Amino acid sequence: MANASHTHHGIDYIEFVVTDMAQSQRFYAAAFGWEFNDYGPEYAGIRKQGGEAGGLCVGKTGSGGGPLVVLFSNDLVATLESVRSAGGTITKEPCDFPGGRRFQFEGPSGNELAVWSHS
Repeated sequence: MANASHTHHGIDYIEFVVTDMAQSQRFYAAAFGWEFNDYGPEYAGIRKQGGEAGGLCVGKTGSGGGPLVVLFSNDLVATLESVRSAGGTITKEPCDFPGGRRFQFEGPSGNELAVWSHS
């Protein structure tokens, strides 16, 4: 996921929720020249030199709406504890995905973000 060099707690990736994968890929390819790595019918990574910059995910938007910003963490468990201690609401508990583990949370204004780590 994302680029080869990751910054702890830095913005690393962005996911756009789409309702129609094929239509969305055609649109972004035509409008911006984006290319994709297909991971099945419900997810496609947005290619960039050296990796991926983000992805398209079929589904509904999070409670805050809009794109999902994904941060990187060197220690997912410690970051999860920090988010909880700071008053964040965990919306998706840590889970595995190809490339690592991640969780999602909402901040005090309802913005939903995700955090991922290699393990």
